[in-house]
Amino acid sequence: MEAWAPRTLERVNATDRTPADLLNSALAADPGRPLVTFYDDATGERVELSVATFANWVAKTANLLQDELSVEPGDRVALLLPAHWQTAVWLLACSSVGVVADVAGDARAADVVVSGPDGLEAARACSGARVAMALRPLGGRFPQVPEGFVDYAVEVPGQGDRFVPYAPVDPDGPALIVAGREFSGAEVVERARAEATGLGLTGPGSRILSGLPYDTWEGLNAGLYGPLATGGSVVLCRHLEQAGDGVLDKRVESERVTVIAR
Repeated sequence: MEAWAPRTLERVNATDRTPADLLNSALAADPGRPLVTFYDDATGERVELSVATFANWVAKTANLLQDELSVEPGDRVALLLPAHWQTAVWLLACSSVGVVADVAGDARAADVVVSGPDGLEAARACSGARVAMALRPLGGRFPQVPEGFVDYAVEVPGQGDRFVPYAPVDPDGPALIVAGREFSGAEVVERARAEATGLGLTGPGSRILSGLPYDTWEGLNAGLYGPLATGGSVVLCRHLEQAGDGVLDKRVESERVTVIAR
């Protein structure tokens, strides 16, 4: 009989092929540990999400995509969003359903568009469903829903806390488009693992602070996929250029950051 071994992240994610698989493995290994800590230095916002809390947001968003917006595997979702904890949720929700997350993509070519306040005009070019994100502290709503959009903060709370895709997700199918490059889910996982050492992510306990935007692979990897693939966590900073003198040094110390990407 095989000897018992602890349910470590290394054991549970050995066969992971998609980013959603990585999240499920992180949830199985240690649901209470921090995964994404978000700062907005323009507003003073700080939000910390454990693996379990983040996974709950992902499940609700995936249910919104599948049940309310009627997307199907292979559909394209344009994400006109900045580096933000809610953007990270959408990226993993798209992976969970099997749709393509097109970061900063052309709304005209998308089946669904998800936009922050700064991208609403561009998002109106989408002939499909349009979702507006206020990106307010604590996931707050728009004071008035933009015309032609549904407000994510209104729609997502009532979605289910567990998600099961109607069809199995193909790891080799298209999953991500960023800076004109298309990746399958398996390629995202493989590349995140391969580049982890170069980022300074040495395994569980690594904590990376990223001030990079999400519109490049490097920003997505440092700000989400790399830490997720290695059992680490990310301190994701928006508007870091507006942080006052000494703020970054204090944050690195207080958040126990082990590596910085900016």
